[in-house]
Amino acid sequence: MLKIRGAAVAVMLVAALPGCKIIKTPTPEEKAAEAARTAFDPAAKVEAIWQPQVIPDLEKRAGDFKTVQQAVASNPDEAGAKYGNPRKQSASPWTYAVKLSGKIVAADTSSRARTLDVDVDGDGKADAKVQIGPAIRGTALRDALDFLDFNEFRNQIEWAQFGKAFNEKANTSFLTALPRDGLMGKTITVTGAFPLPSSGQLPLITPSALAVGR
Repeated sequence: MLKIRGAAVAVMLVAALPGCKIIKTPTPEEKAAEAARTAFDPAAKVEAIWQPQVIPDLEKRAGDFKTVQQAVASNPDEAGAKYGNPRKQSASPWTYAVKLSGKIVAADTSSRARTLDVDVDGDGKADAKVQIGPAIRGTALRDALDFLDFNEFRNQIEWAQFGKAFNEKANTSFLTALPRDGLMGKTITVTGAFPLPSSGQLPLITPSALAVGR
């Protein structure tokens, strides 16, 4: 009887399976490096598109505040398709890109979610609220951009983190340098976006650009 030792059997099996490949189990360090390489970085993603895409897109498509308000009152969907992102999630409210100039008639600087009330039409009453941070509500800047699509992200968590990163970018770019005192009565020019407000509520604008004059 012919006896074949174990080593010979192993050689024969490998020879019989030429398509098999030995896969190395990654070390913990290699796993960590791969996770870091593929990790989602919302701040870096916003940084990459802020100047070349975000600012030019909002500047180009933002409508005059009064014009946008009239369009929203007439047909929110048509206004959203023109001044917002037609590919928005179906359950989300419309968000509109807008430009305005006016006078600051009230300044709420008592909390981190600071806002300025702006009179646009000169009647002495506020027509809009402008967020000046550092805490900024909502994701209006993200939602108004028509070149962004939720389906390009892996999940809702990434999409939400991406939206918050726009607010953080606005803070670091220009809002942190904005004075918090002596704002009443000064003029303000804003480009930004706001979601469709509830009935009786002022539009809450998140700025992508903001300048305060005398």
